[in-house]
Amino acid sequence: MTINSISKIVPNIETGAKINNTGKDSFGNILTDFIGDVNQSQLNADKMTQQYIEGGKVQIQDVMIAGEKAQTSLDLLMEIRNKALDMYTQLTQIQV
Repeated sequence: MTINSISKIVPNIETGAKINNTGKDSFGNILTDFIGDVNQSQLNADKMTQQYIEGGKVQIQDVMIAGEKAQTSLDLLMEIRNKALDMYTQLTQIQV
C-alpha cells in the first residue's frame, strides 16, 4: 500500500474541491481499491515470511516491516468499517 492511494480518500481542502460521486473516484471504488491493497499487503507479508523461512534472500527486518504494514493497513480498514457501521446505525435511528 502506498501513501498515494490513501490521499485519494481525503478531499483537497485548500482548493475547496468537491468529491465526484460518479465514475472512477466514487466512495465504493475507493473502498474496493483499498480492500484490494490491504489484501495485497497481507499476501506480500505472507510471501516474505515464507521466503525467510525457506532461507531466501529476505532479511528479517524486511519481513517485520512487511508484517507491520499489513497489520496497520488491516487496522485502518477495520476502523473504517466500524465508523461506517456506526454511521449506518445512527442514520437508521433518525426519525423524520
